[in-house]
Amino acid sequence: MFKKVHSCAVLGLNCQGVEVEIDISQGHPEFNIVGLPDMAVKEAKERIYAAFKNVGFSYPYNKRWTINLAPADIRKEGPSYDLPMALGIILATADYNFDAEKSLIVGELSLEGKLRHVNGILPIAIYAKEKNFKRLYIPSADAPEASLIKGVEIIPVENLQSLLRHLGGEEIAPFISDHFAFIPTANYTNDMSHIKGQENAKRALEIAAAGAHNVLMSGPPGSGKTLLSRTVPSILPRMEEREIIEATKIYSVAGLLPSGKPLITERPFRTPHHTSSGVALVGGGKIPKPGEISLAHRGVLFLDEFPEFPRQVLESLRQPLEDGIITVSRAQGTHTFPANFILVASQNPCPCGYSGDSERPCSCSPQQVLKYKNKISGPLLDRIDLHIDVPRVKFSKLSEEHSGESSDIIRARVEAARKIQKQRFKDKNLITNSEMGPQEVKEFCKIGDDCMNLLKNAVSQLHLSARSYYRILKLSRTIADLAGCDNIQENHIGEALQYRQKE
Repeated sequence: MFKKVHSCAVLGLNCQGVEVEIDISQGHPEFNIVGLPDMAVKEAKERIYAAFKNVGFSYPYNKRWTINLAPADIRKEGPSYDLPMALGIILATADYNFDAEKSLIVGELSLEGKLRHVNGILPIAIYAKEKNFKRLYIPSADAPEASLIKGVEIIPVENLQSLLRHLGGEEIAPFISDHFAFIPTANYTNDMSHIKGQENAKRALEIAAAGAHNVLMSGPPGSGKTLLSRTVPSILPRMEEREIIEATKIYSVAGLLPSGKPLITERPFRTPHHTSSGVALVGGGKIPKPGEISLAHRGVLFLDEFPEFPRQVLESLRQPLEDGIITVSRAQGTHTFPANFILVASQNPCPCGYSGDSERPCSCSPQQVLKYKNKISGPLLDRIDLHIDVPRVKFSKLSEEHSGESSDIIRARVEAARKIQKQRFKDKNLITNSEMGPQEVKEFCKIGDDCMNLLKNAVSQLHLSARSYYRILKLSRTIADLAGCDNIQENHIGEALQYRQKE
């Protein structure tokens, strides 16, 4: 007797179809799983045995059972093959009216026959739709997440008993939910109005939020760099449906979706410690998983104490800062994860932290300051659009009762600028000005003779690279968008230039 059911393997953020083939034959009683299974897949035999026993389902144990997971050149990992293997065994022992060719099955079994949550359900649902499967059988706990994808019936399975009753003719109602009908407004605890002074830094962060530009803040301890950074998500626009699915997909594969919350509706804000490894930051591992830069996709990656990160770890940021993706290569293959984030980094100006401070003298030698600054390479600094000083706030400012602009007011301006960019890039696969390449810069960042002369002098005197030239134009375009100007003007170029790295 031979039966076949369909499942899939999650590879990075994508899926590969897996055919679960079950063969029953005469011979020495055995239960073999082949097709390059890992230990978790091999252990499925024991879980299936126990689950069948505890739900009262009997099958011919005295036969030779062979289960093949094809294709055999892809390593099968994790417990998500429990349910398709169990279903294949059930179908091989009795004649059930089940459309296996149009059904995709995924799920982990407990010893008592219940279905447990598995990671990566959202990419699995996307795969089911792309491959024209009619139904997707998954654990009930994962149904809300899978229901984000329309065009495929989501069949929630509570346990093996309900599946057996379903095979016997009992209907399981498809899970239907419209998650996008109401997306709750994000509730941020940090607000720009809580910060006294630092108007220049607030302006720079507004520009960064409007065009998704990278920021490096430098200042003495206690000047407000961390608090400023934590307010950035509160001035970013609400996530659109496409961005929500992108972020949710990443968190689903990483197994970090909050319990009872199938959607990531707030802009991610990730704050890895400076002792984090390269794998933790960019992703990887034996089974490649998204790292912090991918978990910050469409949100903010905050790197406090920027120079304290290992140089090799910082250098790994070059590709994602330029391309918005990270490629992780392993012996089993290459995986690409999205990593389109706003980098917000902070640093002290020197090891003691008080170089240039108006009230406390610096205790560092010139050699120590130079060594500290050289921890961050020139090419990495060149990829940061806004370099801003965050000086100590004077007591007169701290004691003022008057609050500055709230995040809601600033976000309204940011959203207006993003709306302009959305219209500008309606025929492009772009969202923000920072994503423009040289061709788009040439098309959308045209400047007059006065602006060109100013930029020419700046490039010559400041010894700016070609990358810096393009980044200044993109930053100027964002400043013009915030001002509601169709064309980039001289004052926009001037403001963009003041944010370049200071020698």
